[in-house]
Amino acid sequence: MDCFFHAHVPSVAPCVDCGRGICATCRDSNGACPSCRLAARIDSAAAGRGELPGQVGPSAGHGYRATPPPGGYGPGYGPNPEPAAAPPPSTALATVSPETRALVGLGYPFWPLAALALLDPKRSAFVRRQALQSLAFSFGFFGFSIGLTAIAHIPILGLSAWPLIPLLVPIYLIATVVYGFKAWQGDDVRVPLVSDWLDQRHQHDAGSPA
Repeated sequence: MDCFFHAHVPSVAPCVDCGRGICATCRDSNGACPSCRLAARIDSAAAGRGELPGQVGPSAGHGYRATPPPGGYGPGYGPNPEPAAAPPPSTALATVSPETRALVGLGYPFWPLAALALLDPKRSAFVRRQALQSLAFSFGFFGFSIGLTAIAHIPILGLSAWPLIPLLVPIYLIATVVYGFKAWQGDDVRVPLVSDWLDQRHQHDAGSPA
């Protein structure tokens, strides 16, 4: 019979543990094969190591449960942490009276009221921003209508401007009513182009040295 571990090599004796036929090279002084010697070393190492700290019950994935670390489980590990408490609602409008918000809202269709809202004694950031925004929108739209009318009187080029002129007044009225209603409700109204321009001005002023 050939050796279990070497083909075409005759075995000299069976392994004392597993009984497989092994050759003289594979057989040690105790008569064990290499496989049984390796298994004995693994068992000896496992017995000497014992249970790991924080381990409860048997190891090797059967009933293993590690105790939580002192600082608790990190993100994405172990049980889901308690959800963070929701931040308190913004109190930016707490000092703005309904009358002042109504004045700011009416400042969109009637720009003199927006200029009057800038005299707010409480210096509310909401009131100041919405008043400046309504003034910039009104004067910007007025300048746009003048420019569009001037373009309409240019030969050939004015053909594309004439259809837009009758739409200026309805667009202005609808936009001012919508913006004014949202401002009266206390929403952060953002007007295209105008809001971005005000944000850039605010960042420039904040970054300028005193």
